[in-house]
Amino acid sequence: MTAPSSRRSGGRAARFSARTSPLADHLRPVRAGMAGGQYNPLSETAVNRIHQAALAALSEIGLANAPASGIAAMTAVGAIMGTDGRIRFPAALIEDTIARANRSVTLCGRDPRHDLELSGSRVHYGTAGAAVHMVDVHTREYRESTVQDLHDAARIADQLDNIHFVQRPMVCRDIPDNREMDLNTVYACCAGTTKHVGTSFTEAAFARDAIEMLHVMAGGEDAWRARPFVSNSNCFVVPPMKFATESCEVMETCIRGGMPILLLSAGQAGATAPASIAGAIVQAVAECLAGLVYVNAIAPGHPAIFGTWPFVSDLRTGAMSGGSGEQALLTAGCAQMHRFYALPGGAAAGIADSKLPDMQAGWEQMCSNVMAGLSGLNMVYEAAGMHASLLGFCHESLILGDDLIGQALRCLKGIEVSEDSVSLDVIRATCLDGPGHYLGSDQTLALMQTDYVYPTLGDRTSPKEWIERDRPDLLTRATEMKERILSSRSAARFDALTDAEIRKRFAIHLPQ
Repeated sequence: MTAPSSRRSGGRAARFSARTSPLADHLRPVRAGMAGGQYNPLSETAVNRIHQAALAALSEIGLANAPASGIAAMTAVGAIMGTDGRIRFPAALIEDTIARANRSVTLCGRDPRHDLELSGSRVHYGTAGAAVHMVDVHTREYRESTVQDLHDAARIADQLDNIHFVQRPMVCRDIPDNREMDLNTVYACCAGTTKHVGTSFTEAAFARDAIEMLHVMAGGEDAWRARPFVSNSNCFVVPPMKFATESCEVMETCIRGGMPILLLSAGQAGATAPASIAGAIVQAVAECLAGLVYVNAIAPGHPAIFGTWPFVSDLRTGAMSGGSGEQALLTAGCAQMHRFYALPGGAAAGIADSKLPDMQAGWEQMCSNVMAGLSGLNMVYEAAGMHASLLGFCHESLILGDDLIGQALRCLKGIEVSEDSVSLDVIRATCLDGPGHYLGSDQTLALMQTDYVYPTLGDRTSPKEWIERDRPDLLTRATEMKERILSSRSAARFDALTDAEIRKRFAIHLPQ
């Protein structure tokens, strides 16, 4: 008696699942800015102990090597310059700074639909890094990365729903001049995506030139300041507990130019940060709190991201281990501290130590991406494409990372428990009066798209279907998708007049 009904309902489900047009945003099962914070690796006591240790480190140890302009700004608001050349921060100054800091930052895209609101435990995944190599998945070789590779990465990321922003993931090794490299990095990213872009600058003068370029892209300085669509990833410290003088000068230039700042502290546990996970978090928090004082001393309330980015060492060799479980815990602990301070924050996850997008890369990327999201990290940097502990970047891995992050976001969404979702009426109707299965129920059909995430490239067919389809290979499919994206002109490219103006003023290496 049930077989005909089962066939009919299965047909209805198949027809429903064939609907492939994009869902309205409110119906999509996952999206940018979903709330995390379900996972807390630190107890309340541990959070407070880390906070107190960071305050003690700032007041008793302080930071060295601040530029004269930074010293003047920070001492004007209450920091103390010691005779030993270290600037120290009283606890009251730190608490006052946290209280007046910007607690909700909007990172703008060139297209407003890509704007990212950083507050509370809203989670966004994106790229980042400074890889010096590109991974060729077919030859299994590494080669130096180029400006074209960077532009292609931005173009690919622009088409991936679960990549929410594009921070420069690789270095343009084919441009030896640092000024031209910095400017072409901005151009290559912005010409490839209308999502928010992050980048760094070698010198303050290069940052000023880039801001001039951004004025042209935006349609004028006022338009840029109203919607700054590029942020400065700034390694303002050289761990342990020293300011990076040139980077601080870049930061001051970017602040005055209206550019949001990522305060990036990237110590390596066991090398430039304590080997204990808790100690590495303490140092990163202390350094970023000092950076927060610095930013707010120059421009109170300026948009700044609390970028605790401590990394892990494999203590057998001293080499970085970004794909380790310890790294996942470290990032999650940092995210919990961001929530403790109620400050917009970012950290690194999704890094693979594996050299290729293989099974090792899958477990390494998924573990830290899920934990970062569940811990409520606002900006999950380096979430896709990164291999060899940040030395290599892979376009195919970026595409596969979109599928992976989709599943991570579904974990983040959690389980809805409501009168409807416990499904008692559906169970009753199915078991007492219905066909004995749920394949064709109204609830099943309604939830197929809104509660379930389906991979774009991941294969869920049976072995029989897989063989019938000529054994599709994941990497081959990713390469085919890459080539489809790159074969068409980027919708993010600038109009002819704007592009001509940029090329007239700056030496752009990408072909028109």
